[in-house]
Amino acid sequence: MITLNINGRSHQVDADPETPLLWVLREWLGLTGTKYGCGVAQCGACSVHVDGAVMRSCQIQVGTLGKSKVITIEALSPDGLSHRIQKAWLDHEVPQCGYCQSGQIMAAAALLKAKPNPTDADIDEAITNICRCGTYPRIRAAIHAAARGAKA
Repeated sequence: MITLNINGRSHQVDADPETPLLWVLREWLGLTGTKYGCGVAQCGACSVHVDGAVMRSCQIQVGTLGKSKVITIEALSPDGLSHRIQKAWLDHEVPQCGYCQSGQIMAAAALLKAKPNPTDADIDEAITNICRCGTYPRIRAAIHAAARGAKA
């Protein structure tokens, strides 16, 4: 049995230590907000926070997590809508198909925590997730709006 701290709760899972965190989240714990995209840590659809840093869960083996604290999109805000980046996402109509959005939001939330007033260059460096719908201008606008809202 492996003990994991997910969204502030302790979970015991009977998984091989080499099992990707993504599969434990989705299949063992039923946290399906974290999406499978490419499986090789390129697209970012599976992004979660591990000890505050954005990471791609498809490439994290659960046996390596130890006492790390994992936060998924389900715990970013209590209602799924009230985090400032979630509000900005809706205000700027970022999602089209929506598939990559949980990973995009997790990456943007980590960026805003590290850099509360990011520049375009900061956004370009931090948001490496792939959006097949091409909503990058809206993503950038939403991040800037969320940053402005944090100062209000």
